[in-house]
Amino acid sequence: MKLSSREDLEAPIDFVYRSFADTENWERAAMRRGADVLRTDRLTSFGPGMGWTVGFVWRGKPRKVAIALKRVDPQHVLAFAASGSSFDAEIDVEFVELSARRTRVTVRSEIKARSLAARVFLQSMKLARGKIERKYEARVGQLCNEVEERYRTTARR
Repeated sequence: MKLSSREDLEAPIDFVYRSFADTENWERAAMRRGADVLRTDRLTSFGPGMGWTVGFVWRGKPRKVAIALKRVDPQHVLAFAASGSSFDAEIDVEFVELSARRTRVTVRSEIKARSLAARVFLQSMKLARGKIERKYEARVGQLCNEVEERYRTTARR
């Protein structure tokens, strides 16, 4: 199943890229929501090869997902791969500079089933595709609004 969302932000591309590439902030956000986050690599700087194991409870069952940063093209692309017991996913975040203070962010996700039960679940998601797409776009919009608001507060200083 493929999902995509595009948002235009009132912030420079370098600020937007740094915000999305701030892995420590993402780790803290996941932990605040109750997830267990464990860094699985030994890299000292940001780059491909970074990895995490994330444990969480979803639909009453404990789940684990391995996430890896696959590709980095500074100020252009961040590509992640995620793998769980039933699903594999790829998430690409692209950045395009529209002007000195405007940036377009495009988030694309592709989820692939690894088991029969996962295929059935994905098929049910496809039946509710409109609702899933609206939720996906709303969440991406919310993330982008948070980045925009952070930029506004730092620009005022």
